[in-house]
Amino acid sequence: MNLNKLLKPTSVAVIGASEKEGFGGDVCRNILSYVEDRSHVYFIHPKRDSVFGVPCYKSISDVPENVDLMVICTSQKTVIPLLQEGAKKGVGGAVVFASGYGEVGTAEGKQNEAELIAAAKELDIAVMGPNCAGFVNYIDNVQAFAFISAKRDRKGSVGVVSQSGQLCLSMMDDPGMRFSYNISAGNGKIVQMEDYMDFLVDDEDTKVVSIYIEGVKNADKFAAVLKKAAEKRKPVVILKAGRSAKGGAIAASHTGSLSGSDASFDAVLKKFGAIRVDDLEELIAMSLMLSTMKRMPEKATFASMNLSGGETGICADVGSLNGIEYPDFTEETLKKLKEQLPSYASPNNPLDMTASLSYDADLYAGALRTVMDDPNIGMVLIGYTLLLEIADPCIHYMYKGIEKVVQEKGGNCKPIAMIPFAENTRNPEYQEKLFQIGVPVLPPPVYAFKLLRHLADFIAYESETKTLELAVGHPKSEETQALSEHESKQELKVYGVPVPDEVIVTSKEEAAQFAKNHPDPLVMKVESADILHKSDVGGVKLNVCGPEAAEKAYEEIMESVTAKRPDAHINGILTVPMLDAGVEIIIGVNNDPQFGPMIMVGMGGVFVEVFKDVALYPAPLKEEEVLEMLKSLKSFKLLNGYRGTEKCDIKALCQTIVAISNYAQANKDVLKELDINPLFVYPEGKGVGVADALIVKRK
Repeated sequence: MNLNKLLKPTSVAVIGASEKEGFGGDVCRNILSYVEDRSHVYFIHPKRDSVFGVPCYKSISDVPENVDLMVICTSQKTVIPLLQEGAKKGVGGAVVFASGYGEVGTAEGKQNEAELIAAAKELDIAVMGPNCAGFVNYIDNVQAFAFISAKRDRKGSVGVVSQSGQLCLSMMDDPGMRFSYNISAGNGKIVQMEDYMDFLVDDEDTKVVSIYIEGVKNADKFAAVLKKAAEKRKPVVILKAGRSAKGGAIAASHTGSLSGSDASFDAVLKKFGAIRVDDLEELIAMSLMLSTMKRMPEKATFASMNLSGGETGICADVGSLNGIEYPDFTEETLKKLKEQLPSYASPNNPLDMTASLSYDADLYAGALRTVMDDPNIGMVLIGYTLLLEIADPCIHYMYKGIEKVVQEKGGNCKPIAMIPFAENTRNPEYQEKLFQIGVPVLPPPVYAFKLLRHLADFIAYESETKTLELAVGHPKSEETQALSEHESKQELKVYGVPVPDEVIVTSKEEAAQFAKNHPDPLVMKVESADILHKSDVGGVKLNVCGPEAAEKAYEEIMESVTAKRPDAHINGILTVPMLDAGVEIIIGVNNDPQFGPMIMVGMGGVFVEVFKDVALYPAPLKEEEVLEMLKSLKSFKLLNGYRGTEKCDIKALCQTIVAISNYAQANKDVLKELDINPLFVYPEGKGVGVADALIVKRK
């Protein structure tokens, strides 16, 4: 389904044009306010000769040319007949404002929705909505939006698509926001969120793709779009509802979206280098920063230039809380700054310039140039609170100094951003001037440095080191069955997971014979797919040494297990030489219903149970990605050699996790979950040992 006739139409018909408040009237008002050339815009109403003085046609059939886009402002019952009539006039796109579909939750609403989907597919019409607010194409000046906002120039390079029309309006009401497209997708039953994202990622006029989403409907398409964006280095910024249990419930009731694990969603975005934000302010500010800067910083290192010690301290502290890197200035930079700054100033990064330079454009430009020329610096942050009413004239001189440096350096100018220290209504003249030279005005520090952390992560992201795909499964059954420990290990062994050699003994004599041939201490465990928690039923014996001890252990396990679980089918006693102790790791796989197998890794014991120190990542993955997961753990130091301990065999651990990922990917349609706990990691060069494994499959 081609979206050009929907989003880039050359002719538009407004069905149900009106002068009343509401969809029909407000769409017409927006068109009359913003569209100067209306020679290919047609107002349609069967009972009116004109609307706001513009001649009206009785039906779309009466329009003298073919029409690309229908904006349907009439009730639900009229939609399908109008689409059928429009198709005969070449219509390829339609905006449907009407509600009364699946979102109401009734059988009638669901039937209406099914009929609309079928009609759109049959007629090959890309339908936006239903139950949406429409869209604005600011590049070609197409107005198909049903909410009214203050008139101003909003043309820019942020492509917005939102499942909430009110959030679209809120973004339009932000005085600094500038769009290529602003799309209210509504229910998204025909053209889905992933389709709009795909369009915006491909669109040359869109520099940043900005999303409000309540749920992913097509995980394969979602991944393909994020992959394309990652390879193009086009930022995708996403605000997703559903982090909390209540948020997830609200999102589901609002759109009927499938709700996958929120942690899985985070992991997917990290894999593809997309940016997740927490609220609308952060979505707006992040999108504005990325779209305003003329170029990306070459490195995620920052210099902060402020007019007072207090402001400098705030930048230092809040920057540190967000992991912002302030490199030391070079000796040459320090020498120049000492010459440029007042004698009482102490050059450091962050830098307290004192206020004196801010009243001289040339002096300010000189200090800015010196900081920008430092090879350690990737981006310059200017601390200044831009007020609505200019009382102190220093902004005049600061702006002239910034402008001078930007013009001097041209395309080689490192990015600059301004950070205010309190939220105020900003002076529109200077906000616009700064925008024109590529300097975004960020929110105050707590938001600003969070944005800069996102920016640093985006700069550091390398798509070449990632497996840019998901292993989305299509399970055919909800009924599950667990494999026994031995069965689980044997399945994993085929994929290269290093499981120990072990035997299932079915008598005390076999146990004694195995112990006689293996003098090292043994572990003996009941082997049964019906008993997942073996210790709870007395099904485990450790440090079993010698034939007599093996016989005794066999008898005690069988006696305890048959007494406590007489219903369980017992294959025998799994007997294996005890593994040497090592650093304990837990590895798990949960097959997310939307995104497929998610690999979890964490340090064993209290680290996972108490501190929840785990990393999550979608399958498939490769060694570089596993290493990144491990390094994200707070407990990674224990693997990397800590206070004199030997460095662990991290490479063998990475290879093992890749093998587990390969198994999970190959079994994506049947695997429900997998657990290896514990896995011992030995010193470098000595590998790993799998002590226990559990696989649960769908039947």
